[in-house]
Amino acid sequence: MKPAANDLPLATLRRHWGHDSFRPLQREIVDSVLDGRDTLGLMPTGGGKSVTFQVPGMILGGVTIVVTPLISLMKDQVDNLRRRRIKAVCLHSGMTPRERNVAREHLVNGNARFLYVSPERLRNQTFLDDLRRIKVKLIVVDEAHCISQWGYDFRPSYLNIGRLRDVLPGIPLLALTATATPEVADDICSQLRMNNPRRWSMSFSRTNLNYIVRRTDTKIHDVFHILSRTSGSSIVYVRSRKRTADIAEYLNSAGISAAAYHAGLTADHKEERQNSWIAGQTRVMVATNAFGMGIDKPDVRVVIHYDLPPSLEEYYQEAGRAGRDGLTSYAVLLTTDTDRGTLRRRVTETFPEREYIKKVYERICNFLHISIDEGYDTIRDFDFEKFCLTFHYQQRQCLAALHLLEQAGYIDFSEESDRRSRVMITVTREELYNAGGITVEAESALRSMLRRYPGIFTDYINISETEISSASMLDKQQVYDALLELNRARLISYIPRSRTPYIYFPTAREEPRYVTIGKNIYEKRRDIMKHRVESMIDYAFNAGKCRENRMLAYFGEKKECGCGRCDVCRDRNKDRQKRGIGGIMKRNHELAMLMERTVEFLRSRPRGADFRIIEHGLDANGQDIALCLSQLCDEGFARLENGAYILN
Repeated sequence: MKPAANDLPLATLRRHWGHDSFRPLQREIVDSVLDGRDTLGLMPTGGGKSVTFQVPGMILGGVTIVVTPLISLMKDQVDNLRRRRIKAVCLHSGMTPRERNVAREHLVNGNARFLYVSPERLRNQTFLDDLRRIKVKLIVVDEAHCISQWGYDFRPSYLNIGRLRDVLPGIPLLALTATATPEVADDICSQLRMNNPRRWSMSFSRTNLNYIVRRTDTKIHDVFHILSRTSGSSIVYVRSRKRTADIAEYLNSAGISAAAYHAGLTADHKEERQNSWIAGQTRVMVATNAFGMGIDKPDVRVVIHYDLPPSLEEYYQEAGRAGRDGLTSYAVLLTTDTDRGTLRRRVTETFPEREYIKKVYERICNFLHISIDEGYDTIRDFDFEKFCLTFHYQQRQCLAALHLLEQAGYIDFSEESDRRSRVMITVTREELYNAGGITVEAESALRSMLRRYPGIFTDYINISETEISSASMLDKQQVYDALLELNRARLISYIPRSRTPYIYFPTAREEPRYVTIGKNIYEKRRDIMKHRVESMIDYAFNAGKCRENRMLAYFGEKKECGCGRCDVCRDRNKDRQKRGIGGIMKRNHELAMLMERTVEFLRSRPRGADFRIIEHGLDANGQDIALCLSQLCDEGFARLENGAYILN
């Protein structure tokens, strides 16, 4: 069906993204932005946030600025837009000066419709001056909860967004987040100086998602038990890199295909394992929270949390990766009696003593050879593991100190350590074709890149030496040597892959006595974390209330009746079933016996079964089975969903 001739948003959606309709809430946000209104959109993970600003960005013309903290997602979005022939560039602290200059030229010369920028770049006065020279039509703040000190992932660099409002007065702003309590939503609007904003929020309820909390002393066995009794793609979240490998190995030995995923893997390994999982060749991804952002796999049936996340915000996001196709799915949280203490200890670990934090800062600067009053606006590779070994620091506590130094504004630490190789051809096509004096291997590598990477003459493009090797019949070392040769000949600019984390210094190095970790950064944030931890513990260990309702209340949404799907509601329904079946037995003993068998049959099939399967499984009179199913549905013990009977 063609969109109406005057329906420009729908026509734009179809032309560039190939969709015939908007998802829930997308159209309302798009229309609000096109009306020129400041807008706050609360959309759950997988709700299609990018469409809410990319469609208006195409209609409004000019440049849409997108502020986002996640460099990997920033690059993915830019690549996705370029594949759709939409001009986009990004600017972040992990880029070389030359890469930033190329992006800046595209921006100033009108060769960019979307600019993705990390928040720390907003401190740069040259960048802000450039913005005055271009036609900015829309400002977008993704992961907007990062601007709120009440948010679970507060990033001080987000406070720089206020400078955008000074430089670009009157430009409408769209703030987007997947998880925000009412207090955080109010703070977002205040911190971003939003003018009478429209607020659009999707319900946090997921009617196809079953929240289950399972008490156990043997979590690894329960993981196997759950996965062996369910089907489809699954994720198992853990808090330890080592444990991802241990659990994946155990599952593989038990006949369930699994792979481990964490931030320490190379980009090739991450991509290989991710693609295998997305294609269904690997059933289970055992991962830290490094996995999942930007991955929209709709048919995940089960998400298991082996360890308790530190907040309901994080749990909701990670559990919400199940069932995005709307079909019945399960979010299972495994708990033991020791989990309460483990989670509470995280508060202490996350807030080491102030003197320890100051000492870490001083030693970082010494380690990176930065003198007092030097280092402003510089990026330094930072070997975190070597640093901890050198000064005998425990990694988790040292990492906590780095994050507090970030929040205090002294550093920006990036753990996105695997930066892929990038190449841009630095001469014209004519100069390239007339170039001589290069080896056969360099010519072969160059031809492979020209065939494989469009746009390589105008911008830095991520490349894979492995792909070039396959296409050119050169081995990896020959490809690497060929690229270095082309770089020395000044035909290309080649930035080899780097796996080292880095630190950006937004200020010059301070003397230790002037390093201040303020009350808002320390005591206030610690109290907020304690509140989040206790809310998570209450969700996990209090079986007196519906799990979903408790989560909805946390996000400011109230529901009178239970969800009917979580483990708490299921236990209550089992009691009702027993009482209800007892009453039916008095009326007809044979029918009651069949009713009991029907309930047991459905209980053995969590995803339900259609009438023919039930009739075959029970081998009973079809009319009697139909009567049993009808009574079970009438009395609220079961429901018919997508042709399948499912116990409530």
